[in-house]
Amino acid sequence: MRISVSSDMDEPVARALLAELRERGHDVRAHGALSHGDDPQWAVCSEAAAREVAAGTADQAVVCCWTGTGASIAANKVPGVRAALCTDATTADGARRWNDANVLALSLRLTSEPLLKEILDAWFAGAPSDDAEDRRNVDRVRRLDQERTGA
Repeated sequence: MRISVSSDMDEPVARALLAELRERGHDVRAHGALSHGDDPQWAVCSEAAAREVAAGTADQAVVCCWTGTGASIAANKVPGVRAALCTDATTADGARRWNDANVLALSLRLTSEPLLKEILDAWFAGAPSDDAEDRRNVDRVRRLDQERTGA
C-alpha cells in the first residue's frame, strides 16, 4: 500500500511510524520534518499528505503534529479526505469501519511506540462497514465535499 506520512516535528514516534510502516511492507512517502527540505508546518505538510490521498497517488495517509488536532483539521480541508484523530486502537478501528477514514491523524505527544503499533494494527485490520446506515453517512460526507467544491 502507498502511504503518505507527514509530521511537523522530527520526533522519535514519527521516525518509529516510518520504520513500522516500511517494516509492514508499505511504500512510504514522507513530508514535513520527515523529509529534508520540506516545509515542516503542520498545516502545510498535512495538506501535502492529504492531497496525495485525494489525488490517488497514495492509498492512505498518516498525519502527525503535537496534539494531532491541527494535522487532522488541515487534512480534512482537502476534498475527499476523511481524517480521524485516533489516540487508541478502538478509535482507529471505528474510524475505518464507520467513517471509512482514509487518513489517520496521530498525536506526537500522546502516542508511545507500543500504542502506535496497536493503533496501526487496528487501522490496517479495519475495513469500511457494509451497513447501509454507515454507507449513507459516508456518502453524505462525500456530498458535503462536492457542495464545498462545486463539483
